[in-house]
Amino acid sequence: MSNTENFECEYVYHIYTHANGKDLIFREQDNYKYFLDKLVKYIFPIAEIYAYCLMPNHFHLLLRFKNINQNLNEDEHKYLMKQFSNLLNGYAKAYNKRYNRKGSLFLDYLKRKRVNDEKYLIKLFHYIHNNPVNHGFVKDINDWKYSSYRSYINLAKESKIERREMMQYFETINDYIEYHKSNVEYDFLIIE
Repeated sequence: MSNTENFECEYVYHIYTHANGKDLIFREQDNYKYFLDKLVKYIFPIAEIYAYCLMPNHFHLLLRFKNINQNLNEDEHKYLMKQFSNLLNGYAKAYNKRYNRKGSLFLDYLKRKRVNDEKYLIKLFHYIHNNPVNHGFVKDINDWKYSSYRSYINLAKESKIERREMMQYFETINDYIEYHKSNVEYDFLIIE
C-alpha cells in the first residue's frame, strides 16, 4: 500500500499530497517560493530530488533518499518522515498565519509509492512534469514555473535538482523535450 509503505534510505519514491478539502496550498507566487525554500531546508539534506511539480492544491516529488543510516540513532522511516513533517507543518503554520486561517492545510497522511521499475520511473517523470498540462493550467509544459521541467533544459545552469540520474534516459535535450511532448499511457501508474 502506498500510504503505509515505510521509507527506506537509498530507494526512489513518488511522494505526493493534496490540500485538505477544497483548500489551496498555493495561492500566489510567494507561496511557491516559500515552499521550495522549505523543501531545500528539510528535504535536500536527506534526498536527491529528480523531479517536482507544485500545483495549486497538491504537489508531487520524485526523489531518492540518501544513505544516512550511519548518522541515525532512530528508525530511518521515522527520521525521514520527521523531515516531511517539519516541511509540511512549517509551511502550513506560515500559510495559516498569512491568510488568517486555522486547521489542517494538508491531508492527514503523505502519500508515497516506492519506485522499483525503470519503466514506471520514466512514465512517472513524464507524469509529474506534465501535471499542469493534464490539469488544464497550461497548454505548453514550458509555461508552468513551478516544476523541475525547465531545470533540465539548461543543464549548464546550476540547479539543486539531481538531473544526471534522469538524463541518462535521454541522448539529448531534444530527446528529453520530445519525450515530454509525447503522449504517454499511464497504464500502470496509480495516482490516488
